[in-house]
This record gives sequence, structure tokens and C-alpha cells, in this order.
Amino acid sequence: MEQLVRLVPDYPEPGILFRDITPLLADADAFADVIAAIAAAVEGPVDLVAGMEARGFLFAAPVAVALGAGVLPVRKAGKLPGPTASQSYALEYGTATIEVHPDTIPAGARVLVLDDVLATGGTAAATVELLERCGAVVVGLTFLVELEALRGRDLLGGRPIDVLVTVP
Repeated sequence: MEQLVRLVPDYPEPGILFRDITPLLADADAFADVIAAIAAAVEGPVDLVAGMEARGFLFAAPVAVALGAGVLPVRKAGKLPGPTASQSYALEYGTATIEVHPDTIPAGARVLVLDDVLATGGTAAATVELLERCGAVVVGLTFLVELEALRGRDLLGGRPIDVLVTVP
């Protein structure tokens, strides 16, 4: 799988080494294997799979189907219609705000948070905080790739984290 994640230097800003998952997504067998591996690692029941914008969506939907769960899109500010709950946070090259529809999260819903890359942990930590404020129980986080040197786990308070590939 690692060979299907292309490295793009200086994107979206100088000094950032971007992980492009497009080749992985284009390989039907590899993509299916990744979805199966993610779903197999989940322990216990899950009510919702929260996919973080935008690449997390691509994994959250098929994993949710495999788990018999619903999908919860965690969107950038201004992308969801109607009432939303939001959380702002810092990331490695700026700041951002995420939103969800709180009425789609039943109190006590068991939620798996899913994204493609764990870097500094800012987006994931903000997502966990937002979901818990909305009444969810975050049962774990799953990432395709972890950039270990950026220490994103440190922001996630010892929560269960599954990663398919760790990059030093």
C-alpha cells in the first residue's frame, strides 16, 4: 500500500510533504484491501463512522457499510446547510473550523473517527472534541497513514488509534 501513496513536496505550501492517496484510490484491489483492513480492526459496535473532510469521506462511507453503521461527514465551515455545531483549531499550515449537524448524532452514539493522515493531530482532536460536545462517544480513531515525527497522537489523549502505515 505504501507504494500507492505518492509524495508531493511543497504542497500546499513550501516545506510541506503532501501524501497523495489518488493512486491508492485508483487501484480497486488495494482500495478494497484497505477498507477491509480498517473494518476488521474495529472492536465492538459502531453506530457512526465520522469521516473528516475531504479525504476521510472516501474511506468513511465504505467502512460504515462494512460495519453496518451510518456515515457522519465532518465538514469545513460553511459547507453544511442548516444548524451546525463547530470547532476551530490550528493545523500544520494555518487554522480551520469544522462543523457537523448535531441532530444526526444520537446521544451516546458510538463513533469511529476516520481520516487518511494523522499529522499534527489538530483536525482529529478538534473532531473528537466536537463530537463529544454533541453527545457522541468516540470509540476510536483510524488513519491510513501516521506521520509519527509530527506527534499527532499527543493531542488525542491516549484514545485507541489504529493506523495502517506509520511513517517515521
